[in-house]
Amino acid sequence: MTVGIIGGSGVYEALDLEGEATRYVETPFGEPSGRLTVGELAGEEVVFLPRHGRNHTLDPTEVPYRANVHALKQVGVERVLATNAVGSLREDLPPRTLVLPDQYFDRTKHRPMSFFGDGVVAHLSMAEPYCPHVREHLHSCADATDAEVVDGGTYVCIEGPQFSTRAESEFYRANDWDVIGMTTVPEANLAREAELCYAPLTGVTDYDVWREQSVTLSEVQKHAAANESAINAVLERAIRDLPDERDCDCGSALAGAVTTPPEAIPVETRKPLELLVGDYLNEAGADGL
Repeated sequence: MTVGIIGGSGVYEALDLEGEATRYVETPFGEPSGRLTVGELAGEEVVFLPRHGRNHTLDPTEVPYRANVHALKQVGVERVLATNAVGSLREDLPPRTLVLPDQYFDRTKHRPMSFFGDGVVAHLSMAEPYCPHVREHLHSCADATDAEVVDGGTYVCIEGPQFSTRAESEFYRANDWDVIGMTTVPEANLAREAELCYAPLTGVTDYDVWREQSVTLSEVQKHAAANESAINAVLERAIRDLPDERDCDCGSALAGAVTTPPEAIPVETRKPLELLVGDYLNEAGADGL
């Protein structure tokens, strides 16, 4: 079972992997954020990808989310552990707390949200946007760190790269959302379309502007660096104790989701989607649909 790690702000390097090597992968959706680091941990193949690039050269809107997810799918990843730096919208979630969200609210504006379109339509359920099996497993590994790990919460995803206005921050708090960040959307959506299990492990870096006079990059970076060791400890334990089987429906998320008949899908559209949905379209064609 190959495990993917998408490293967010403050997590730019892979865990200590055996037989570590770099691999460049081309995708129909452009270049991923960087080369993949591939190696082994406790007998499991692990693939690491820095979301913002090795030197953090990509802002949250510029991240090539589709290329990143497609690249992980190409190299055989089935489960993705994502890390994200987030602000806190709750007094009881101070900086250096780790949070395992179970919902998100999308406030992004300028990002491709799907692999589909251009002549092929697919409707997938996002009622539970993160894989419950992976979330539960990550929570079971919380004792790998002394940091507090909170299970559940809503991640409101904003476009960025600017932090929120005070009015926006108060609005998010009034809706009882829990943490705020810039990167879980559309990553979670694309992982679902690629039939990958996906769950984020977020590290709180600040209280957002509802509580602070302002949010500064230096503060975020300081707490993100402190969170890295706690996040990596949980990730390492999660990989070492990873169940062999995927106890969820993520691996068949596309079953029955494509509404466009195969014969109506343009060839130039179908080719980039072959890795994701080719088997379903071939089955449908064989059935005369």
